[in-house]
Parts: sequence; structure tokens; C-alpha cells
Amino acid sequence: MTNIGAGGAAPSLIRASLSRTGKWAGSIAFIGGAVSDILNPLAPFAAYIALVASIAAVIIAIAIVLRLVLAAKALPALVFATSAAAVAGGVYAVQKETSSQNGIIASLVPAVAKLQQSIGIVSEKVAKIEQTVTQTQKTVEEVKKSTDTVAQKADQIASAQQQQTQQGAETQKTVEAVKQTTDTLAAGQQQQQAQAEKLQATTEQIAVSIDTIAKGFAQLAAQGGAIAEPKRPDEFYHNARVYELSGDMLNARRAYLAFAGFDVDAIDPYTRFATLLRVQDGKAGAREVFGQLAEKAKAPSIKLVHLLQFDDAQRVDKLNAFIAANPGYAPVYYLLAQEFSEDRLGSQTLADKRGEAQALTKFVAYEKDGGLLKYFVDQTQLADWLDRSRSRLTALGDVLDPARFAPSLTPMRSNQGWSMTVSLPEPATAISWRLGDSGAFTDTGVLALNDQRTGKPMPNPSFELPDSTAATTIAIKYLDIRGRETGPFDIRFDPDAALQQGDKQILDQFWTSWIAFDAGGNHGLVYFTQMLSYRCAIKEVRYSLNGAALDKQIKMPPCDKKDPYAIPYDYQPYFKVADSVKSMSVQVTYTDSTKSPVRDYKRQ
Repeated sequence: MTNIGAGGAAPSLIRASLSRTGKWAGSIAFIGGAVSDILNPLAPFAAYIALVASIAAVIIAIAIVLRLVLAAKALPALVFATSAAAVAGGVYAVQKETSSQNGIIASLVPAVAKLQQSIGIVSEKVAKIEQTVTQTQKTVEEVKKSTDTVAQKADQIASAQQQQTQQGAETQKTVEAVKQTTDTLAAGQQQQQAQAEKLQATTEQIAVSIDTIAKGFAQLAAQGGAIAEPKRPDEFYHNARVYELSGDMLNARRAYLAFAGFDVDAIDPYTRFATLLRVQDGKAGAREVFGQLAEKAKAPSIKLVHLLQFDDAQRVDKLNAFIAANPGYAPVYYLLAQEFSEDRLGSQTLADKRGEAQALTKFVAYEKDGGLLKYFVDQTQLADWLDRSRSRLTALGDVLDPARFAPSLTPMRSNQGWSMTVSLPEPATAISWRLGDSGAFTDTGVLALNDQRTGKPMPNPSFELPDSTAATTIAIKYLDIRGRETGPFDIRFDPDAALQQGDKQILDQFWTSWIAFDAGGNHGLVYFTQMLSYRCAIKEVRYSLNGAALDKQIKMPPCDKKDPYAIPYDYQPYFKVADSVKSMSVQVTYTDSTKSPVRDYKRQ
């Protein structure tokens, strides 16, 4: 490699390079500078060329110094780069100096300016094209957004349509299901109708069969003795009765079970069988046997007798439930009546009597047109039930009359107020009262003695009210001997009417005290103090002496409702008579316009 730094060789090499390269390098650099000057309106190309050429010259010079390239080969490039940098730098420096935006040549040569104008038009069009492209891009983006929105809406519409399609399918399924259900219901109704008709026919057949069984049973009973090989229901029932009456309880039990196997809906065989079972196995054993029979049987009579084997607390509720399910089943009313009977309870409350009477009345009502015959095989049992029912209804009397057997109040007025005495239609364990239509009830308490009818302390039958009590309603209720609440019963209380009625009752009851001749040793005086004390019930008092007409009148002072029994201090409760008066006749007209009998009084 040639050493660029050796003595005179380097200058000669540089001169040779400049002579060979300088001409064309300078020409090209000059042309490049001119072109960059002309293109200056578009961009500062002179500055760009100067910068690039300077960097290239520096790089080439460093490479030559570091001997990375041969100097002979690199010097032409260095000369070209240096020339281009010098020319372009000079052009850019002059442009800055002259502040020429269109370049130096354009300012000197008009033809070049026109050329730049053409270039400027092209540039403007290019700018417009760029602007158009930008707007087009924005439009495209907006169109894309609109397209996306449309696509989203389309998806929503498609989803909605799909949902509507699904709903339509579900609706169609629902309609089909409803139609199917309707068809099923219609078929069920037809089936129920057919079953009802079949049940009616079966009921009629059963009624006929029970009539046949009853006739067969009656004939067998007349013949007497057990059937050796029983086959029919009436034969098994007959044998059960024969064995039972003869004390052969084992065979009687077997015969009753055989009869139950025919599932005949008759009440008397099962009530008799239940009685036998309770004697042998107790109530629990009878309940177990009839529970097994009731599970398999269809006859209501078996299920009914099964209910009778429960304890007292459950039995009434179960019978009422049976009535709710079978309201037309006549025997249940007789059996329900027994739950309230005196034989079952020992002593009856008014509610028990009414419950018994209501049930027996319903039972007897079915006797019309032979409505009870279909429930009995042994007609003597039906006759016994009817006789007992009529006898009990006669004994119970008019217990169902709502106007009777209600509590009553007896008001008694004193100078301090009212004393109210309660009369009840039956023994009670507690009595309470309330003034008016609302509010809490007040218990009357108990007396210091026991009621022999209940074995408990006797409730106090009275309570007090102030004399200022106005006309109102008094409600009374009580607990019967079983602790069941009865009432309340509303009783109207009118103080004025009560005062008059009470005084009238006393005057009628103690009429012998109306008149007193010569009382207390006061000879010649006739006292009427008792009538005066109870004058609130008196409208008029007329009298006569020695049997004459009632032509005289005793003037009474007005009634003082606040102090009704007090005699006014300025009123004389007597009048004088002659010694010739031997008798006196008196008649009282009460405030209710009724009149007492004429009362006669003899002077002693």
C-alpha cells in the first residue's frame, strides 16, 4: 500500500488525483448544487447534500489515514465528496444569506422560477392528493365504524330473531303442552264420569247385595245354629253371631274376619266385631286389626269403625274428618252422637247435649224412604239405634233452641250502685264479663266454697257496677265443666228499666208490707213506707177504706234515680184514719201501665 504521508509522494498523488477527478467531480458537484438550489422550494436539498458529502469525506479521509483502503483508489471519492460538500455548502450558505426561499438561480433566471412554479403546482396537487387520501382514510374509518355498527346491529337483530325463534318454539311447545293437558283433563273428566257411573252402578249393586245378605241373615237367624260350611257373607256373619253368643270367641273372630274379606259396606257386623276385639285384645289390639283391614278394604264402614278404636281426644276429630269426606254417610252421625252422650261422658255440658242432639237429628233424618236400610245387615241393630236416638232426642228436649239456655242478668239497685247477678244454664268453673262491645273481660273470681257439681271452687255469680252506669251492652261468657269457653252472650242493660223492674218485683213479692195500721204504737196512723221506698216502679196508688170504691189516691214523691230508696225529709210516709176504719183496699198502677190485684188489709 502506498504511504500517503511519505515525503513528496503524497502531494504528487493528490495532484494526479485532482487532475484526473477534479474536472468531472467539480462538474457533477456544480450540477448537484444547481439542482438542489432549484428544488429548494420543496426541501433544503443543498443542506442535505452538504451534510452527507461532508460525512462521506470525513469517513474516506479517516479510512485513508488508517490505511483501511488504498489511497490511490480512495482519493477520487474523497475529491468528489469534498467538492460536493463545498459546492452544496456554498449554495446553502448563499441561500441563507439572501433569504431566498426559491433558490439563488430562480431569483436570477425567470425561466427557472416558472419551472419551480410548475413544480409548486405539482406539489400543490400532491398536497391535495395527500389531503384527499387523508380524508379518504377518515371516510374509510367512518365507513368501517358504520360497517362495524351495522354488523353489530345485524348481530343483535340476528340474536333477537334467534331468541324470537326460540321463544316461538317454546310457545309452540307450551301450546302443545296446554293442548295435551287439556286433552288429558278432558280424558280424565270422561274417565271420572265413567268411574262415577260405574261407582253409582256398584253402589246400587252393593245396596242390592246388602239387601240380599240381610234377608239371608234373617232367615239363618230364624233357623238357628252354625252353618257347617259357610260360603256367603250372610253365612259367615250368622256364624260369627252364633259363636259369639255361645262364648266361642275364637271361631267368632274367624267368622268376622271371613265376612270382612267380602268388603261388604255394612256397619253393624264391624261394630260388633270391634266390640269383641276390644274385650279380647283391648283398644290397641282392635285398632291394629281394623287398621290392617282398612288398608285393604274399600268399604267406608270398615274405615269408619277403625276410627272408633282411637283414644277420646283423637276420635272426635277423626269422625269429623270422615264426615267432611263422606257427608252423606248416615251411620257416622249416630256414632258421633255417642261421643257426646251421657253414657260416654258421665255428665254432659250444654255443648255436649247440643252436639249429641245435632248428630242424632241428622241420623234420624236419613230414615225417610228407607235411607238407613242399606247400611245394616241385621235390621234389629238398626231398630235399636233408631229407638235410642228417638229416646235421647226426647230427653234432650229443645236444647237446640238458640233462644234458650243462655245466661241472664238480674240487676239489683242499692244506694251505692248496681249489683249484677249472673244466672247460667249449666255448671261453670269461671265467669267473666265485659261492659260494652269491646275491651278485655273481667273475671268475677270464686267463692270460698266448692261446687258439688264440678268439684271445683264455685265462681262468683255477681259483680258490681257504679250507679252512674248508662244504658249499654254487657257481654257474659263462662267456662263449662270441661274447660270449654261458652259465649260471649250480649245482654242489654237499661238502668231505668232495670230499676223499675226490680222495684216492681219487690213490691209484688212483698205486698203484705204495703200498708201498716197503727205501727209502732202510733194509733190512728196508716203507714205506707215500703211502697214509698220502691216508688220508682209506681205510677199511681189508689185506695179505699172499709171496702168502698178505690176513690182515694196516695201522692208519691218523684223517683230520685241517684238515691232511689231514700225518703225525702219533708215527706210524711203515713196519714191519719178514724177509729171506725177497720179495713183498707189498695191497688198499684206500675210505670209499665200494668196494675196489681186489689190488696185488702185488716186493722187489728
